[in-house]
Amino acid sequence: MTGAAGGVGSVAISLLAAKGYRVTASTGRAGEHDYLRQLGASTIIDRAELSAPLRSLQKERWASAIDSVGSATLANVLAQTAYGGAVAACCLAGGSDLSASVFPHILRSVALIGVDSVYAPRSLRDRAWASLGKYLKREQLKAITSTYTMSDLPTLADRIVAGEIRGRAVFVSVDSPGLGALEEDAAQPTGQP
Repeated sequence: MTGAAGGVGSVAISLLAAKGYRVTASTGRAGEHDYLRQLGASTIIDRAELSAPLRSLQKERWASAIDSVGSATLANVLAQTAYGGAVAACCLAGGSDLSASVFPHILRSVALIGVDSVYAPRSLRDRAWASLGKYLKREQLKAITSTYTMSDLPTLADRIVAGEIRGRAVFVSVDSPGLGALEEDAAQPTGQP
């Protein structure tokens, strides 16, 4: 899981670990290692390992992967994915460019799968929500969720870009009754999209 300490990474690590997968987390923040282990990461690597200049085909390291960084990181993850593996790409924190080789795809049958929540059929969304409800522990979701108001956004955006925020950021309206109740609701999967 690249971008492991972010919102997507934190949720993905929790889900994969709960399903029994051995999860490797990639981060550039040494201070987040304990946090990532608490979520279920069994191995943590420095993101620099995945941002080195690209070699078209590299040693097979990953059965599959989830990438939330993009750019050179995604290209290296693809080049290191084992035969028949798949890489799900979502978010583009490191950039939308992809200077990669076709070798992982034609020599190892590696699939690059884009994650789409806008046009996904209702049946897939229902399955995803059911899986979240079954495998995502509420305590973990609450621990990785921070609640903000829209007035926090300018400062928060700078902190996100600087890599100072971990987990999910949920925005609530100041006018909403009971901010504490909204934090509780935000930390609980509802079973609905």
